[in-house]
Amino acid sequence: MGCKEPSWHNRPTGHSKPSTPLSQWLFDRGSLTSRLQHLSHGQFRVEVLSQGWGKPRLSEARSLGISPRRYALVREVILYGQDQPWVYARSILPQCTLTGRLRSLRKLDNRPLGAMLFNDPAMYRSPIEIACFKADNPLIPQKVRSTTPLWGRRSRFYLDNKPLLVCEIFLDAFNQTLSAQ
Repeated sequence: MGCKEPSWHNRPTGHSKPSTPLSQWLFDRGSLTSRLQHLSHGQFRVEVLSQGWGKPRLSEARSLGISPRRYALVREVILYGQDQPWVYARSILPQCTLTGRLRSLRKLDNRPLGAMLFNDPAMYRSPIEIACFKADNPLIPQKVRSTTPLWGRRSRFYLDNKPLLVCEIFLDAFNQTLSAQ
C-alpha cells in the first residue's frame, strides 16, 4: 500500500496521548478477548473481514524479522461488543509459523485468535507497542473508519518459539463505551 504507516512506540510520544482509561486497555498484557467478553456481558462476536495469503506491510515484516516479500497468512477481523464494532484486528502469521500443531491456525473461521493464544501455556508475548492512526488512515477498513484519530497496539506472540503479529485498533464505539463508564 502507498499509505504511510503510523510510528509504533512502547509509550506515548509527542503531545498526543491516549486517555487514561484507554491507556489501561492499550498496555494490558492479558487477553483482550476475555476483557471484551467481560465488558460486553457476553455479547461478543468476531466478524472475519478477510483471511488469506498476502505480503505483510513493511513494518509488520520488520517486526516479525521476515522479508516483506515473504507471504504470510493475513487475517483481518472486527471484534464486536454489544453489537457495536469495538476493535479492528489484523494478524500476520508467517508461513514458517503455520507448521506442525500450529497448522490449525489456518482455519480459525470466526473464532477469536486471542482465546487460542492465551489458552496455550507455552505462549509468550513481546512488549506492546502503540500508535495513533489518523482519522482518514486507509489502513483501517472503510466500514470502521473514524472522524477522530484512533489508538492501536501491536505485539508479537510466540507459540513453539514461532512468531505471529497481532495489531488491534480501538474503534469509536469502544471509546464511547469507555467514556460512558
